[in-house]
Amino acid sequence: MADHIRIAPAEGTWVVRAGGAVIGESDDALKLEEDGYPFVVYFPREDIAMEFLDVTDKVTTDQVKGQAAHYSIVTRSTVLENAAWSYESPKAEVSQIAGHIAFYATDTVAIEQV
Repeated sequence: MADHIRIAPAEGTWVVRAGGAVIGESDDALKLEEDGYPFVVYFPREDIAMEFLDVTDKVTTDQVKGQAAHYSIVTRSTVLENAAWSYESPKAEVSQIAGHIAFYATDTVAIEQV
């Protein structure tokens, strides 16, 4: 794995909320730490209410991780554009995050350990 990226199980239970609704909860999340950035919690796809997510046209590329697809979160009152991402086929160095989704923490999206 790249020396500046570390992936490990995220201790405890993690929850992601958007617009007041719980979008996901997991005891099997992963914590990705990358030098120079805040850590990111990746939730297993099966622990996310995927009916709240719509894939968008946005695709980004990370030199180490690969291509990321982005998702908007659709709540009753709003659409939070490109609020989540997933490396559908990550590079070998970070293959553990395949099948996981991460979320941008904002005023309307909270990622919390409970």
